[in-house]
Amino acid sequence: MVVLLNFLAFVFVTGYAFYLFAHIVYSRVMFIKLGKKSNLKEDFGQRINEVVINVFGQKKLLKDPKSGAMHVIMFYGFIILQFGAIELIIKGFVKGFEYPIGKAHDYFSLSQEITTFFVLLAVLYAYYRRYIEKLKRLKQGFKSGLVIMFLTTLMLSIFLCLTFEHLWLGYEGFSAYAPVSTLLAGWLAGISPSSASVLFNVFWWVHLLTLLSFLVYVPQSKHAHLLFAPVNVYLRDTKPVGKLTSINLEDESAENYGAGKIEDFRQNQLVDLYACVECGRCTSMCPASGTGKTLSPMELIVKMRDHLTEKGAIVTSRTPWLPAFVFGSSQASAGVASADQEAAATIEMPNLIGDVITEEELWACTTCRNCEDQCPVANEHVEKIVDMRRYLVLTEGNMPHEATRYFQNIERQSNPWGINRKERIQWREEREDMDIPTVKEAEEFEYLFWVGSMGSFDKRSQKIAQSFGKILNKAGVKFAILGNEERNSGDTARRMGNEFLFQQLCQENIANFQAYQVKKIVTIDPHAYNTFKHEYPEFGLVAEIYHHTELIWKLISEGRIQPTKEVNEVVAYHDSCYMGRYNDVYDIPRQILKSIPGVKVLEMERNREDAMCCGAGGGMMWLEETQGKRINVARTEQALLLNPTVIGSNCPYCLTMLSDGTKAKEAEEQVKTLDIAEIVERSLA
Repeated sequence: MVVLLNFLAFVFVTGYAFYLFAHIVYSRVMFIKLGKKSNLKEDFGQRINEVVINVFGQKKLLKDPKSGAMHVIMFYGFIILQFGAIELIIKGFVKGFEYPIGKAHDYFSLSQEITTFFVLLAVLYAYYRRYIEKLKRLKQGFKSGLVIMFLTTLMLSIFLCLTFEHLWLGYEGFSAYAPVSTLLAGWLAGISPSSASVLFNVFWWVHLLTLLSFLVYVPQSKHAHLLFAPVNVYLRDTKPVGKLTSINLEDESAENYGAGKIEDFRQNQLVDLYACVECGRCTSMCPASGTGKTLSPMELIVKMRDHLTEKGAIVTSRTPWLPAFVFGSSQASAGVASADQEAAATIEMPNLIGDVITEEELWACTTCRNCEDQCPVANEHVEKIVDMRRYLVLTEGNMPHEATRYFQNIERQSNPWGINRKERIQWREEREDMDIPTVKEAEEFEYLFWVGSMGSFDKRSQKIAQSFGKILNKAGVKFAILGNEERNSGDTARRMGNEFLFQQLCQENIANFQAYQVKKIVTIDPHAYNTFKHEYPEFGLVAEIYHHTELIWKLISEGRIQPTKEVNEVVAYHDSCYMGRYNDVYDIPRQILKSIPGVKVLEMERNREDAMCCGAGGGMMWLEETQGKRINVARTEQALLLNPTVIGSNCPYCLTMLSDGTKAKEAEEQVKTLDIAEIVERSLA
């Protein structure tokens, strides 16, 4: 009778827990389906490869070796322990049950105890990292520690169940195949078998109830990532990293552009929200957050997730008698459990932009992708921010006044300053030792040199264009420029939310390229490089795209130029975001610098994929920073810690920001800021 009652209680509790779990997961899926269709490419092989690398290989998590190792132990530990969990549950009904695998069970038992021990150590280390070491990126509240309590209870209850089972069955001494439980049994050997039986059942129920509580808790907490992260990695768009999804501006049925409501995002973007681990890695690397701005990539995702959950609970039908906590929303539990969607939809909801996400957060983003590079679950923060910017700019006409001026200058004169477009070619006249023809002047050319607005109009950046032109002359490269026919690339306009202006510039530029039969384009601007390489092809561009450092290294490798003069400089090298995290180009600039006699290359603490943004991306070059420390100053300070003679870069935007940084730190007399092309030119005979 006791066994029967035990079994009936088990069936009821387990059944109800699984029902709640299934309903919560189903509700989240329904919330995600409020979004727009994703229209993803199939790319099955690539998607499976991403899952293998980032889910089973834990690649992103291991960027932080300590927490990565901890997570690997937990991840694989729980997979291994599921086999033991089934056996342990059966033990509650069949005294002394073991899988019928003969002698192999000894090794199975050993694997379970060792795994349980290491998972427990990993959980204790997680507690240490969060509450004793107090990492800034980790929250320290009760809710954040609840899972640690769950896991600790689960691991200890496994050991205690096995311990009291040994005493119940008749303790036979220490066993190397059950080292922890038999050691504990030896310490508690005075307990009688009947008492051990009772204690076994007590901790068996503790284990089961904790396990089922954890099951119900997981999908309505940040630990929903256990379910949604693998799905998110698999459903991640396989387009080039950072490539923005285009808006169909010819769709006459569109009532607005961009994302002004949570359901304006695509479904695969909404999966991101439930995949978030709240680990804070994104925020810890964000240049805006790190310099005192209100933007926190993690909080942005969390606030959007809570908003989706709250709104989803209101606009989707639900079973009225389910506990309110299932929906994770105070408003959702306040009497809106009716299946009448129309009535529920009339309940006032906070606005996504303004109430949930502030405009200050959206305009603080530099689009550097440091957040996305760090994210272990493949969340994409930047495109969500750009989509909300698009709504502000294209639908509401609401933007900072500097952005309004920027767009007007681009529209009128095709450059950010509003300088007369006919002055675009004047930079080449300032040095007589160069031959830089326009496409109309050149008899033939192999490369179109896209100078860009910075190289054409900015006095400092003109020197980069001139140095690169000299290098091309020295190598005998046939090239030409568009001259006054060149327009802005539109990259910055796009990331500031003006998709209409971007597409207009894109189509005009492609028409120009086609008119002059351009097959290869080289540019000193990583932003133009990225948009030409990854975004223009969607609109018809067919051409090889080179960054000037790539072409310089090609020329050095082919022996067409040889840096021979000593340049005695100590260079702290700064990786630009759009060459680094967007295009994975890290080695070529360093190889160029190392090929120059006398140059010593120093690495800043944050370098390569972890390099901090200069603060110019995403339109921030043209917007005022009104909160916290200036990003360019913070990055310059990091470089100055190395006591270099030169801060080197491969981007005119970065160089401008770092030059301003050295001036702000009153170090411009001691430390120069130079582009790689300028350093190479100095070394050519």
